[in-house]
Amino acid sequence: QLHLVESGGGLVQPGGSLTLSCAASGFTTDNYAIAWFRQAPGKEREGVSCISRSGGSTNYVNSVKGRFTISRDNAKNTMYLQMNNLKPEDTAVYYCATDPRLSLCVFDNRAYRYWGQGTQVTVSS
Repeated sequence: QLHLVESGGGLVQPGGSLTLSCAASGFTTDNYAIAWFRQAPGKEREGVSCISRSGGSTNYVNSVKGRFTISRDNAKNTMYLQMNNLKPEDTAVYYCATDPRLSLCVFDNRAYRYWGQGTQVTVSS
């Protein structure tokens, strides 16, 4: 049974940083494409960043390019999202997701069958 658990969310001031973690169980992260999504109140869930199965390809939504970095530590079976220079519009619940069928990462949430429970990120002064 694939299982994902996010952590690391919280309240941060604009310009601050947070690192989200996504701990995986039931599978090894180096064999799966994994993605981060977020959903703000009243908005649709959007893809933020993803990393391919091989780890050789990463992708970011334009609004976070240059500020967010996705990575994974296969020894710890954990994926990370380093978020710098946070803005109020980054406020959302952040989710990690994966699916064994994927080798490349995509931002279509319908492609992912396995999701974490989410972690709240609030950017406010």
